[in-house]
Amino acid sequence: MVSFGYFLVPNAADPLLDTARSAEELGLEWVGIQDHPYQRRYVDTFALMSAVLASTSTLRVFPDVACLPLRPPGVLAKTAASLDVLSGGRFELALGAGAFWDAIEGYGGERRTPGESLAALGEAIEVIRRLWSGERGLRFEGEHYHLRGVHSGPVPAHDLGIWLGAYGPRALHLTGRLADGWVPSLDADLLARLPELNDRVDAGAAEAGRDPSAVRRVFNVAGTITDGESNGFLAGPAAQWADELAALVVEHRADVLVFGGAPGDQLRRFATEVVPAVRAALPPSP
Repeated sequence: MVSFGYFLVPNAADPLLDTARSAEELGLEWVGIQDHPYQRRYVDTFALMSAVLASTSTLRVFPDVACLPLRPPGVLAKTAASLDVLSGGRFELALGAGAFWDAIEGYGGERRTPGESLAALGEAIEVIRRLWSGERGLRFEGEHYHLRGVHSGPVPAHDLGIWLGAYGPRALHLTGRLADGWVPSLDADLLARLPELNDRVDAGAAEAGRDPSAVRRVFNVAGTITDGESNGFLAGPAAQWADELAALVVEHRADVLVFGGAPGDQLRRFATEVVPAVRAALPPSP
């Protein structure tokens, strides 16, 4: 039962809420919003997600993905739970360990090595889950984060997931072991490696005694829908898009497909031409 969404770039000069409402009106279920606090042209992602949730009634929203080095996990947990409560359970939390380290450090964040980033990500998941538990007197001592006698709350309105934007072998293993979803951005090169990457997530899940299907596959798919011939992966007519996206569902277990194309006509064509064709191409659900 694949679902579909739109990747909303938080450019302050764009009609962001109108675009989100258009995605909902066109029948899409999700909006994912990238998170780069140091980008001067962007509004804050969490402020925008709050406004999108308030401006829509069915759309589900997630950061694609939240910049953990600039957003402490205790505050992230509180914000995510609050958005979920206020929206009636329409929020999910996706995290990234960090990229663009010069920009992060310039904005006041701590520069981390790959090993430190991965360790901090694992600790953040633990902190966030504890702060969603509803329990009191929480304690946690990690190398990067801690909790010392704090009380959790509010409790999210639904079983709020933690999804990870991960690519490296150890990060993919961590995703399978601890996360509820995996959020890669696909291109032709990554598509060729997708079986291997999926296997690494599955191996992490199996090692933790989890069913690999418990980790949702949330794929960002960027490109251009045209009326002409194919120019490569996700660059061609709607029928090509439908075939390639259906293959992501059947062969690579995509649960959510998030379209990263221009708003306006491209968004409309994705929702009205590509999505129905993908659904028609898929085998019936058991």
